[in-house]
Formats: sequence, structure tokens, C-alpha cells
Amino acid sequence: MVHMPSRVTEESPIIEAAGVARTFGKGPGAVHALRGANLKIAAGRLVALRGRSGSGKTTLLNMLGSLDRPTEGAIYFKGKEITAWTDKRRNELRRKELGLIFQSFALVPFMSAYENVEFGLRIAGIPAGERRHAAEQALDFVGLKARMKHRPFEMSGGEQQRVAIARAIAHRPSPLLADEPTAELDSKMGPQVMKVFKDLVQSEGMTIILTTHDPAIMEIVDQVYALEDGHIAEEG
Repeated sequence: MVHMPSRVTEESPIIEAAGVARTFGKGPGAVHALRGANLKIAAGRLVALRGRSGSGKTTLLNMLGSLDRPTEGAIYFKGKEITAWTDKRRNELRRKELGLIFQSFALVPFMSAYENVEFGLRIAGIPAGERRHAAEQALDFVGLKARMKHRPFEMSGGEQQRVAIARAIAHRPSPLLADEPTAELDSKMGPQVMKVFKDLVQSEGMTIILTTHDPAIMEIVDQVYALEDGHIAEEG
């Protein structure tokens, strides 16, 4: 994978939310998805944001990933406040330094696994000479190098999710943000995906932040933040 320099020390958080509130709508019908959320996430950690549907965990993840802006408060990435950055600068941040995984695998159906990953690298601006090696290395890491010519409809749900992970990690981002990454998988495939995440943290030093309501995942992550009614608390 393509290695990118980072100025983050082990002591400083790679990403931080400070007094973050997010309100949708106005007046009596306004929905307060977050109410003054605070968290600091150190590099090289596997972190879970847990909570019931409507607790605000996906809203928080979207702001950590610069997909949305808070109504109040600030988001910091590698020590820099990104809250007021322009859309262009935020898009550049997502392409080059963040990895994003959504509940739907969002693979291009007529592209092979390799082509899906290589296309992501192209969007990230990785030079043509580096893309093939980076794509193959990412697919090898998730155990799919032998199936890189297969298209999504020829793969299981777990394999498709691993292709989505390979696409998200091929440009060597940190952090990697995943919204309910095992929600659409069965009891056999879910642990396989979580093993990939653990390996990424342990062998690559990647930071991974995921949303979940699966109790089994809480047992294997390094840190849990619980969200309820827009408030957040660290559980360990």
C-alpha cells in the first residue's frame, strides 16, 4: 500500500470532536442529533461508536469523516480544525487521507474487484505507476488477491465487503471510518471482516472508527464510545 507521512505523535489524537452539536431543521420540529459531543481518538486504535438507531452515531461518524459539518463545536484532524474548510479542501481530505466504508458495499457492478480498488486509487490521485501494486497489495491483505478478477455478483457478501475495505485502505489512509460494516453480513462473515480490521490496526498501525450495535464487536475493540440521545460517554 502507498505509505503517506503523518505528523501525528502517539500522544496526540488523530481525530477529535470538541463540543460538537448537530441539529436538523428549525423550530419546534428540529431534531437534535448530537448535543455537545466530545471525543479524542489516538492513532493506532480500533474504536467503536455504539448506540441504538437514532442515537447520533452515524451523524458523528459523518462529521469525523468531513461528510457533514457540526451546527456547533469543532472537528480536528491531525491537530488541524477542519470545520470551516471549503468543500473542495474537505473533498481532497477524504480522497487522500481518509478511508470510508458504508453499510452498502457501493461497488461498481460491472468492474472486477481489482478494477473497483484501482478506480478508488485513481480518484485519490495515486500515480498510474503505483496503482497496480497498491491495489493488488490491498486485495492480498484482505485475502482476495486470487479473486481479484471476479465481479461483485460472483462474490459472497463477506467478499464484497472485503473488496470495499481493500478499496478504502489501498491509499493507506488513517483513520478508516466504517458505518455498521457488519450489519449486512451473517454470523460467519461478520467476524471475518472484524479480523481484517484487527489486522489493519495491529500490523499496519491504522486507526479505525466504526459504528455498531453488535455486542460481540465490543469485546474486540480497544475503545468504546456510547451514544444516547445525542450525548456521548467513553466506556473504556
